[in-house]
Amino acid sequence: MLRCCVLEFQGSWEKYLPLVEFAYNNSFQSSLKMAPYEALYGRNCRTPLYWAELKESQIHGVDLVRETEEKVKVIRECLKTASDRQKSYADLKQKEIEFQTGDKVFLKKKVLRFGRKGKLSPRFIGPYEITERIGPVAYYLALPPKLEKIHDVFHVSMLRQYRSDPSHVIVPLEVEI
Repeated sequence: MLRCCVLEFQGSWEKYLPLVEFAYNNSFQSSLKMAPYEALYGRNCRTPLYWAELKESQIHGVDLVRETEEKVKVIRECLKTASDRQKSYADLKQKEIEFQTGDKVFLKKKVLRFGRKGKLSPRFIGPYEITERIGPVAYYLALPPKLEKIHDVFHVSMLRQYRSDPSHVIVPLEVEI
């Protein structure tokens, strides 16, 4: 928000910070399915004209209203551009991952602390078998009894495909002492 304000209004950007706050708080948020102001107060904020100190809270005329509306419109466009840019960066990292019932997957360790701590502890545990697909991104896993305290439904981002490779199997050798 600050970058938008500084780039658009260069020398007098701090003067327009309340308008940036107004534009942000009254813009639709997809996670809330409404504007933050509406979520907080239960109604839309209609006008930004009474933001100054109480002694300065007066309408100064049609020019003030027109200038304020123009600035809010510019700020909303800048916020939309910034939001679209951030979404495009996030979309680059997102992969369409799909598992089938019966596939084996590794589970990301952040689900629960598993004894060892520190950098050298494994990032994933498992493999565990997928028993059921719940929706487009959620799966039931068949977890062992030692993990019975955690819920057995996981988001696809917490799972990694297990590929069995016979070359990874280490046969123990007999060691004579």
